[in-house]
Amino acid sequence: MLAYNTSMAINSLISPPTSEAELLQRAKQIAGLNLSQLAHQLQEQTPTKLHHAKGWVGQLLEKALGATAGSLPEPDFQQLGIELKTLPVNRNGQPKESTYVCTVPLKDNHDLNWEHSWVRNKLKRVLWVPIESDKTIAIEQRVIGQAFLWSPSHQEEVILKQDWEEHMDKICTGQLSTISARDGQYLQIRPKAASSNSLMTTDNEDGQPDVTLPRGFYLRSSFTQQILKTAYHHITI
Repeated sequence: MLAYNTSMAINSLISPPTSEAELLQRAKQIAGLNLSQLAHQLQEQTPTKLHHAKGWVGQLLEKALGATAGSLPEPDFQQLGIELKTLPVNRNGQPKESTYVCTVPLKDNHDLNWEHSWVRNKLKRVLWVPIESDKTIAIEQRVIGQAFLWSPSHQEEVILKQDWEEHMDKICTGQLSTISARDGQYLQIRPKAASSNSLMTTDNEDGQPDVTLPRGFYLRSSFTQQILKTAYHHITI
């Protein structure tokens, strides 16, 4: 899955790609580079630890591939409707953690539906980029894998929709506190905050204002492993 050809240099890839083919070609150019090599070509500093640089890997890939959405609730490649997702994997090619999708709308959410949800908008078309992330490998030496484009199959979307609707039904009826990370077959909800002081308002079961930590939608690692298996018949590092 991870190619080790580091001979291919990249040019300036800041402008947004104009087609899926162009995006895949850019991703192919950086496959096999380690993070230090890519950062050097983009004139970026490689952090020694990611604990204080959360999101750095994703931002580096966004810059290299020409993503434009930034923090907007839109696909990263706005013109193409494609979301970029880095996928940290261990030495066996298995996802190390769940994958963040987007924030959970805790207010003004009663008129939302799956077809117009942020989750569906983000997952309609995804460019997955596996990244070596074993703790025994220094950050600068972690290799960028072979990217691939993915859209959920009909059955996968049925399950994603079902998970989303069950989560949102609870939120809209003030039962946010009853949702745990165990809920949802593919899509789970977990706290998403920089610290315990990052609070926001929502409504409780009685319809009264309440304060809580922000939440995020995440894809389970078992689901992203399923996506990888479909994309690659043999996963090797």
